[in-house]
This record gives sequence, C-alpha cells and structure tokens, in this order.
Amino acid sequence: MLQGLKKEANARGLATCVMTFAPHPREYFSPKNGASVAPKRISTLRDKLTAIKTCGIDRVVILPFNHRLASMSPESFVMDILVDSLQTKFLLIGDDFKFGAKRAGDFKLLSSLAGQAGYGLQAMSSVEQCGIRVSSSAVRSALSDGRLSDAAALLGRTYAVSGHVIHGAKLGRTLGVPTLNIAFKHPHPAASGIFVVRVFGLGEIPLQGVANFGTRPALDPSDVNGGRVLLETYCLNWPAELGAEGGYGKIIRVELLHKLHDELAYDGLESLKAGISSDIALAKEYFRQNT
Repeated sequence: MLQGLKKEANARGLATCVMTFAPHPREYFSPKNGASVAPKRISTLRDKLTAIKTCGIDRVVILPFNHRLASMSPESFVMDILVDSLQTKFLLIGDDFKFGAKRAGDFKLLSSLAGQAGYGLQAMSSVEQCGIRVSSSAVRSALSDGRLSDAAALLGRTYAVSGHVIHGAKLGRTLGVPTLNIAFKHPHPAASGIFVVRVFGLGEIPLQGVANFGTRPALDPSDVNGGRVLLETYCLNWPAELGAEGGYGKIIRVELLHKLHDELAYDGLESLKAGISSDIALAKEYFRQNT
C-alpha cells in the first residue's frame, strides 16, 4: 500500500503522508462499553513510526482520537481535516476503510466529494500472503498464537520490539541471568510469553538471547515494575567490553524468532531458576539448529 502511495505521489510531484490515530478508536470507546474491546497492541508508537520511515514515507500525521474526532461527521472529516488542514490531493485507502461518527463514511462518500474537494481517490484491494488476508487482525492472531513465522510473512519482516533499556528490580542479576528490560507502554501486547530472540543495537553483531514478554507472574506482583508489561531479555553471550551496566539507556531492537511457551507462575526462586535454565537450554538448542 505504501509503495502504491509513493508511486502516485511521485507521478503528481507530491509528498507522501500517512495518517494514524492515537489511541486506537476501539481503545477510546472501550471504557464506555464497560469491557475491553480494544485490540491488543502490535507495536509501540516508536516502532510504528520507524517502520513507516523505513518505507520512505515523508510525513506522518497522528490524530488524537478524542470526543471531537469521534463525533465528527464524515463530511467534516473530509473537508476540515483532509482538504483544509492537510490539503490532500490524492487519497489511497484500504477497501474496508470506515471513518467519521458511527463509522458512516466510506469509499462511496469519499468518491462523491472528490470532485468538489479536488483530490484523486483510490481504494486498494485486499492483499493475501500464504492464503491469509493481510490485516492487523491477522497479525494479532498470529502473534497471540505464537505463530511468529506467519506474523513475519504478513508483516514482511521479523516481528520486533524496540526501546530504551531501563532499570528493573535486578532480580535476574541476583540469579545470574541479568536482563535487558524494555517497557511496552500498553497493558495488552499482541505477543506474550517466553521467546527465543535476537538483539540488535549493542554492537555490530546481533546477540542471541531468550526473553520474557509480559507481566512476569512468577513472583511478587508488587515489585518495582508495578505490573507493567516488560520485554526482559537475557543474552546468551554478553560482550565483555560492554560491562555489567553497558546496556542501560541504549535503544535496542529485539526480534522474536520462536515462542517457547506462555508465561508461567513459579512457587519460589528455586523453581524459577530451574525454569530459566530450561528456557536457556531450549534457546541454545534453537540457535544450534537454526544457525
């Protein structure tokens, strides 16, 4: 879709722009419905913007999804935002795109306003990968099921999470397995569990590791992390030149390669240590067979 957008922009001598919303509209409406209907989060805003930039897009517009936007008529959305504010000259949408109050706006409405507003319009048909329609829902399903190869096929790249390495409770250090911790600033990530991973950003060569992605139900739920979702990665071979504190503050990217199992609750430190040792052994075996 973004390749098609770039092609049309180049033909017209225009800059490319992607529009997205924050928070997700279903996330905004979720509290009002008395239950969580918000989709699980695939990526952080940082990763979304990085992926869009990698595709060569010039600009990104992030609209705050609030009461004003939720109640805006489709016609006002088109004329006030797309035309007057963004001066849109060409619009490319997905074939199932809905917008405006009560999702009343669609391709038919956009088409009826195109002549008056002065923009070109195109709807992109669905794309399939390995017999699966490419969509955020399909990616969420693959990640939730631990089907990382399917997620990678849908995304066109290995699924990864990036962020600054932050300080945690340092329990891993006391157990002999210090971790690189990244905060995932959303309570419901699409992927969770124990994964074989590869870490980028700490040198020229990516590091092999095993990671826990979730809320760590193993021990004390009231630890220093306060129940936040973390991606905690133990590197199998830590570079000596980095030193014990060498990861803190750095931005790393952690690729999830293979899911070992869901998060587990352990009844004490000894069982936790045994579980970690087993995960490390499985990760080493994975790399032995896939390197």
